Amino acid sequence: MRKYFFSLLFGTLFSISAFACLNGEKMVLANQEILYVDFDGEVPYGHQIGVKEELEEFLVKLKKGYNKTKDVDYLSDEGYILILLGRYQEAIDLYKKIESLEPGRYSTASNMGTAYELIGNNKEALKWIETAMKTEPHSHSKSEWIHINILKAKIRGRSFISSIDLIGKDFGNGKAPQSTLSKKDLQLLKMQIFYQLNERMTFVKPKDAIVAQLLFDLGNIALLMNQKYDAEKSYTQAKEYGFENSLFEERMKLSSQALAKNGKQVSDDPKESEELNWISVVFSVLSLIISGFVIFKFRKKIFSLFK
Repeated sequence: MRKYFFSLLFGTLFSISAFACLNGEKMVLANQEILYVDFDGEVPYGHQIGVKEELEEFLVKLKKGYNKTKDVDYLSDEGYILILLGRYQEAIDLYKKIESLEPGRYSTASNMGTAYELIGNNKEALKWIETAMKTEPHSHSKSEWIHINILKAKIRGRSFISSIDLIGKDFGNGKAPQSTLSKKDLQLLKMQIFYQLNERMTFVKPKDAIVAQLLFDLGNIALLMNQKYDAEKSYTQAKEYGFENSLFEERMKLSSQALAKNGKQVSDDPKESEELNWISVVFSVLSLIISGFVIFKFRKKIFSLFK
């Protein structure tokens, strides 16, 4: 019985770490260190990247790793860090080197396309993203077609930034969104838009017409699937990114009314969730300290109960 008691106690202690888990997508670098772990859910916030100093430290480690192993994965990850640091031309030059060492790598084409887009060369970016899609058509949840449409819209001009141009679908002009897509197809489209937005919002900050439009479309899909909280959060972000449309207030009202009626069950706002997680951790630690003190002080009486 005493053995069971201690197992329960230590099990409670080690379960503390579960409170602060993020549980979303993560990126593990070539040296096995974790670059980011995203928050769980289907509302995009961009990857949770560390501060500049941490990224610079990753660069140093990756350089050492490549010098030691000559594994091109180290160089590829180094290029991605350079993009995160805003050193786009350095990243492009590095990926050109990688292409000469190991031609046809998906990560080279994908990251090269991203770097070219971020320096404003959308035509070159389109070429590389199309190459990436041909190399790995199932990558990024089969969502690279959206990236291709984004680049084509940017090349053609602002008037081509619409639901039809970006995702090939439209959700009507009524107060509520409408669609003939099945729930399965809606969910697939939702995840593809989410993936593209989560990548894009890592680099592109408000205001941005393309991100705003995609966030509005993401909210429309969530509303169609009766995911009211996701809809409200996506609509809110769309407004932050500068979305302007006469439909906005009506769609936002639908999601807000549903939330007011049904109540908010679980927050998927990472800031709220993180605060709640750390509060839980603090209370759990304090509870264990107090429990440990009580057990130590009255250990003889407590242990006598388990004999």
